[in-house]
Amino acid sequence: MNRSRAVAPGAAVLVVALAGALAGSAAAAESAGAVATADNPVTHEENDRVPAGAAWTQHYFPSSDGSGVELHADVLLPAGLAPGEKVPVILSAGSYFGHSGEMDGGGWKQTGPSDRFNDFIEGTDLFNRGYAFVMVDVRGYGGSTGCLDFAGPGEQADIKAAIDWAGSRPWSTGAVGMYGKSYDAITGLIGNNLDQDALKAVVAQEPMWDLYRNMHSNGVPRTTIVNVPNTYNKIATLPQMPDDDPRYLANAKYEEAHPECLLENSAGYQTGDPQSGYWKDRDLAEHAKGTDTPLFVTQGFLEWNTEAEAVQEYLDNHQGPERGWLGQWDHKRGNDRTPDGRLEMGREGWFEETISFYDQYLKGTEPTVDYPNFAIQDSTGTWRAQDTWPVVKRSATIPLGGGSYVDDGAEGGPTAENTFTTWSQPLEKDTRLTGTPRISLNTVGRGNTMIQLYDVAPDGTAVMFDEQVAVLGSDTTAFDLKSTDWTLKAGHHLAVGIGTVQPSGANAPFRDWIDTPSRETIEVDGAQLELVLDDPVDDTATDGDRAPYLDIYLLLNTKKLPIGAPSFTVPTSNR
Repeated sequence: MNRSRAVAPGAAVLVVALAGALAGSAAAAESAGAVATADNPVTHEENDRVPAGAAWTQHYFPSSDGSGVELHADVLLPAGLAPGEKVPVILSAGSYFGHSGEMDGGGWKQTGPSDRFNDFIEGTDLFNRGYAFVMVDVRGYGGSTGCLDFAGPGEQADIKAAIDWAGSRPWSTGAVGMYGKSYDAITGLIGNNLDQDALKAVVAQEPMWDLYRNMHSNGVPRTTIVNVPNTYNKIATLPQMPDDDPRYLANAKYEEAHPECLLENSAGYQTGDPQSGYWKDRDLAEHAKGTDTPLFVTQGFLEWNTEAEAVQEYLDNHQGPERGWLGQWDHKRGNDRTPDGRLEMGREGWFEETISFYDQYLKGTEPTVDYPNFAIQDSTGTWRAQDTWPVVKRSATIPLGGGSYVDDGAEGGPTAENTFTTWSQPLEKDTRLTGTPRISLNTVGRGNTMIQLYDVAPDGTAVMFDEQVAVLGSDTTAFDLKSTDWTLKAGHHLAVGIGTVQPSGANAPFRDWIDTPSRETIEVDGAQLELVLDDPVDDTATDGDRAPYLDIYLLLNTKKLPIGAPSFTVPTSNR
């Protein structure tokens, strides 16, 4: 559903009023730091919020859907760019580029461009390498008008306009790359899906691949249906810097003048039907079919924020060149470090590989390093190189039998009445579960289900490494678990727990489903687990250390279980 709004009729009046208010503080603004316009570039020496080596200008242009929405862009060009000289453009589009701060006021004393990706600018030496960096506020944020429309048709129109605008500037070579993490990684995936000629490469760190699955897990809502819209409603109404230009300040008041925008945004997230137009518009994995923009992604399999859901589907549907870092971390950038200096993902060279990727596809410069298509870190903390992901040595559909449980919404476990667990025979050899496991259940009874996969050592030490929930259908319910890359050691058991949706707690702080237990007994018959298996013996090692978050995850998700009677076998990957 397109919830865009035309520019408010009173905006011109507001501009005049704000201009008068700002006139009295002009001297203070001048002393604090110069403010850029389209024709007045500002350098770091004139305003210390501008990155060194850059010249900052501000621009406004319409969205592409004819709605009257006006978009704002902060442009950073290499300082001293000669008239007529052209450079390729790295574009970030999203919600976090407001001049006063990303999610709260940033404590700034004067206005200036967002520093959200100054780490990328500095880490790649971007301007000395001959690139421009453009930050576009999508509708409802920063200096752009319109009702916010997270990944919806309106925001997709904004991203299309941003790509075309960046590619058509007199200082642009016409080659655009997108860069982002989280929200502005989602807009990068949207950019790929739009199939714009100017877009030559996308780097997307920790995005959502299908927004419905992040908000509603197979019919079970998460707290994200409330806290995510609340967060973005707050960002959309952040006060901006008083010394900014009147047009920017007028646009920044749009959501305040149109409170229905915030109400509609909140209501959209609570749409329960996955087949509704609202969620179909935001199924990025489905919309990736046949697209071919070169794509460089990261995904943490242990993510608690933007979970590894639909990542395999997106990559399978995408037909262009692919690069990826996938592994055992949470919501991090490729260059993030722990307080003691360890890389959060465990792998060196994020900026070197990223700029090489852009050089290749935006400048036509062949890489001097033979980077693997995919660098994967599995549950042992070791890294391997692959041409694609997942590598499928064998697929297996494993019958799990049946049982029953009480859907009471309480803590459970293998010996509780609200969960029953099936056990494999000890594995004959090390075997990796990769890709996206899928479960199928024939059930009688009304309620919900939680599926948990455990890696269980011979002494009963068990790690829960994958879980997913669903509302049960009237007969057969089938759904994907989260994507994983987990190696079960020889002699270990795979245990599959089937039961009620358990609450969050000290050992599961990120479990945030809002389920309504039926209190009924659920009879399960003919359960089947589909697995993709790989053989670690065939791994090609690549550089990288253990991600620090893996040990935190193990601490939170390890417990002792009494080993039950085995009822199924996990085949070896090379049989």
